[in-house]
Amino acid sequence: MSAQNLSALLWQERELLELLVFKLEEEQLLLTSGNTRWLHHATREVEQVLERLRDTGLARAVHAAGVAKEWGIDGTATLRELAVAAPDEPWGELLTAHLQAMTVLVAQIGALRDSNQHFLKAASRSAQETLAGIGTGAGTYAADGATSRRSGGQPTLLDKDM
Repeated sequence: MSAQNLSALLWQERELLELLVFKLEEEQLLLTSGNTRWLHHATREVEQVLERLRDTGLARAVHAAGVAKEWGIDGTATLRELAVAAPDEPWGELLTAHLQAMTVLVAQIGALRDSNQHFLKAASRSAQETLAGIGTGAGTYAADGATSRRSGGQPTLLDKDM
């Protein structure tokens, strides 16, 4: 396991994180437009990217453990710890750059996820309110101020007064 292989996996992971940002933004556009027709496709694509990220993250963890052992540090070292322990200058800088870029992407993903959840909750509330309002007829006022609801062909207070 070489640092070069680890770096290649980190590039793959960064590309997947960027793709996830794109997919979450795509999902958000559907939610904010109110056009949820394709939302299930967007959600499925987000799940597919997450699955690929899990696989790549696992491969990265295995490679990182091997590189850590080669560099004489604990196999459970974090990416930050690997960057600090890198024996050659370019590797320390490169691993730090990966870490910084991935940190920014993860923050963007968290913000998009939270925003999308907010939109989904609002849409769910709206749908529930709409469904709750279905079947209730319009109320009418009688001369005495009493209200009644029209339902089917049932007579109302107004109908009786006339």
